[in-house]
Amino acid sequence: MTPNAASASSGPSRRSFLASTAVATAAVAGGMPLLAACGGSGSGSRDGTTSAKDAKKILPAFVASNVVKPDMPAKNGSAMGFTGKLDLATLKTSVTKKLGKGGKVTIMSPFWGSPPQQNNAYYRAMNDLIGVDVVWQNQDGNTYDQKLGAVLASSDIPDVVVVPGWNMNGKIPSAIINKFADLGPYLSGDAVKEFPNLAAIPTDAWQRSLFGGKLRGLPQPAPYVTGIVPLYRKDVFDKEGYEIPRSADEFMALAKEITNAKAKRWACLDMKWTAFQNFGVLSGSEKPLWWNLVDGKLICRIETEEYLEALEWARKLFAAGVVHPDSELGKNAPDPGPKFAAGEFLIYPNNISQWWSRTGEQASQNPEFKIWGMDIWGHDGGNPDLWADQPAGIFAFINKKASESVIRDVLAVANVTAAPYGTKEYMMTNYGVEGTHYSVKDGVPVKTDKGNNEVMNAYVMVASPAATLAHPDFPDVAKGQVEWQQRMGAFTKKSSFWGMQITEPGRYTNLGNDFEQLEDDITRGRKKISDMQQAVSDWKSKGGDKLRDWYKKILDENGSAAS
Repeated sequence: MTPNAASASSGPSRRSFLASTAVATAAVAGGMPLLAACGGSGSGSRDGTTSAKDAKKILPAFVASNVVKPDMPAKNGSAMGFTGKLDLATLKTSVTKKLGKGGKVTIMSPFWGSPPQQNNAYYRAMNDLIGVDVVWQNQDGNTYDQKLGAVLASSDIPDVVVVPGWNMNGKIPSAIINKFADLGPYLSGDAVKEFPNLAAIPTDAWQRSLFGGKLRGLPQPAPYVTGIVPLYRKDVFDKEGYEIPRSADEFMALAKEITNAKAKRWACLDMKWTAFQNFGVLSGSEKPLWWNLVDGKLICRIETEEYLEALEWARKLFAAGVVHPDSELGKNAPDPGPKFAAGEFLIYPNNISQWWSRTGEQASQNPEFKIWGMDIWGHDGGNPDLWADQPAGIFAFINKKASESVIRDVLAVANVTAAPYGTKEYMMTNYGVEGTHYSVKDGVPVKTDKGNNEVMNAYVMVASPAATLAHPDFPDVAKGQVEWQQRMGAFTKKSSFWGMQITEPGRYTNLGNDFEQLEDDITRGRKKISDMQQAVSDWKSKGGDKLRDWYKKILDENGSAAS
């Protein structure tokens, strides 16, 4: 198919996570590093987590789906993969009866691009399939945090609100606890079996949906392997005879060999995210993952030598002149796609979804172009020490004031959108109506212009099946992505707070606000490592040490995911 182009900055973009939802129920939440210091998202009330003992009483029963079998089963925390052609004549049915009762449901969700008209053919077909009249309140994904805060602070909250993990800061966690419904009566234990596709969502993803001791979220499951891949121009590497580096020193040597500023070629973009991976820095999309129990002491990543070493290595790349000048612009850098395709730089770290989206962008105009994922190496030439990301990171919540009929209609929507790949419901959710939104050529669904305009990030935001990668247009990319995840998953560990949904106390809300900017200032030579050391010392005295005690109490009471 011809994918929608993913617009991205020099860092992993939130839009890029969703760029491939038309062909993959991917780990859209797993990879985005929200780069601030430990201790930045507070709730102000009912902070903490749900104990394992209490969670067992709340979590839905798990009933694996056997409707469709993947070509590549999940392994080492990877997504499952499908690499074959699609035979629409043999698509399975995963929703045997229409569960919706015809009610009206309003859903507010982030949207990247221009939202289609409400009464379009895709929305009508989905609503008819589900038996619910869904009315979308699509909001600009780039400024969604502002809209979200305003709506949750008001008394006029839609029936359903989608909240990405990267927007769960400030007072948002508190609002989730106070303003959204407990879904336990409908989904806990065997009750979930009324909704078979929801029952097939992995338990780890449901665990992340517990807020304030109640099951409140409908999750988008994600693989726990890091979603940030060092992407590179394999076609150029093969032509020039460049070898994949296996250490920090080898990368520097290769970068200098590639770079020729006069010829407008540089080795890479900002490699900070890869540096954190190479040096074994605690990482993940949410701050609780940046804490870990080591020899009985709880440490935050900003306190570690590995953190400083990674920043120093990333700084040396800038100092050596091997980083493309666009990276000096930081968040204001343009979409890397065109200059990557032009060969101005050959390596950049970004979300795994760009492996597919960049392939699709260049397929017709540059057939020699081949983007691939570079295995992460240990900085010293050994195996990497990687850290698991959370198993879910985007959630849909139902208004606490919603009637039982509205809640059941929303669950009917989620039961369709969580249908697995290879089913009629999945095709409708992700592609729309055959003949209207897509056509099929050689087993490959190809979206029409109408499909590209209408079948975008809407229904996929309500709930998703177990993490899946499937690109019928580029099956070799799906295979490569899953194999990459499985190789990297073999070196991936879970830190102490993996899988927990934790709400920090509000008094720590602004504690680490300045660290991301300081990191970027150091890597670009505007600040020194000693400035970071001073910032960490200040962080400890201003509340970091007290926050450590708070987290340690959670571990003492609930145990560790890493134990």
